[in-house]
Amino acid sequence: MTYSVNFANYTIGEDAYQNVREVCRHYGKKALLIGGELALKAGKEKLIQALASEIQIVDMVLFGTDCTYARMEELAEHAKKCGADMIFGMGGGKALDTAKGTAEKAGLPVFTFPTIAATCAATTALSVVYKEDGNFDSFYFYDKPARHSFIDTDIIARAPERYLRAGIGDTLGKYFECHFAARGDELHHSSALGREISNMCYFPLRDYAEKALEECRENKAGVALEQAVLANIISTGLVSLLVLDEYNCAIAHSVYYGLVLLPGFEEENLHGDVVAYGVLVQLMVDGEVEQAKEMKAFLRKLGIRTTLAEMGAPLEREALAAVLKETVTGPDMEHIPYEVTEDMIYDALCKVENL
Repeated sequence: MTYSVNFANYTIGEDAYQNVREVCRHYGKKALLIGGELALKAGKEKLIQALASEIQIVDMVLFGTDCTYARMEELAEHAKKCGADMIFGMGGGKALDTAKGTAEKAGLPVFTFPTIAATCAATTALSVVYKEDGNFDSFYFYDKPARHSFIDTDIIARAPERYLRAGIGDTLGKYFECHFAARGDELHHSSALGREISNMCYFPLRDYAEKALEECRENKAGVALEQAVLANIISTGLVSLLVLDEYNCAIAHSVYYGLVLLPGFEEENLHGDVVAYGVLVQLMVDGEVEQAKEMKAFLRKLGIRTTLAEMGAPLEREALAAVLKETVTGPDMEHIPYEVTEDMIYDALCKVENL
């Protein structure tokens, strides 16, 4: 079997943008900057100052409200009309996913500038694409990730704490889900390497997560915050790039995709927070009661909701019928060590509630 692995290059620190000229000058002199409204307010001036006159931002455009194929096509045409040599993506997951898709369709290199650390979108080789009505459409996979990611920890430290916290929750999920999904399999080198890197999605956060959130509240780009950002964006991204897709997610993410079917749930709960809750469910399904207790206590220290009641969701089985069905039939459940039934999920939900 022949395959290629393309890693995500990155620069991290309070002055990460100072490295943009040196990295990007080899790709041309004109860039189209795509971002979210708040993200551009937070980072565009710092980026423009760092570029000096060597690279020109030919236009700055908002990505929209969701990452859609139609928006990618529209922005790809705009990039061609502007004569852009490269695409810059600035913001959170949806903005960066839109920028990556735009670059793919325009045949241009893409560079990412995450302004929050809620996802690993800055370093992964895929986009999560939505339909025009806001519902999930598909994953859009690429041969390689962004050419380089510039992670300014000062900008991330000034973003709302809830985004860093949600990123921590999602990152913790990567460790537990990757090990669970790969259990009992003889892994090829790439997947085995990714599984081992997933340890870096858990153990550093046990040491640094609480302090990182404290630093974020103080708008301080300290050591702990940098370690959390590295876990959320780099370690998680590397796992995603290295392992087969079937090892990226398991029960925890499937619980999320089930719960978001509840009216109003997604608007009140961030993705990563719910994935962290899903880790508790996965541990209970797997009979790891003591580890679930320990993890629940840890999540509570981080301010992550650990019960359905706290998330505003019902516990009655009838009200959770669609949630349970989606959880056990979702694509993230296609490669797990054993069959998981609706009864097992509901039993785990009840146990987590009273853990």
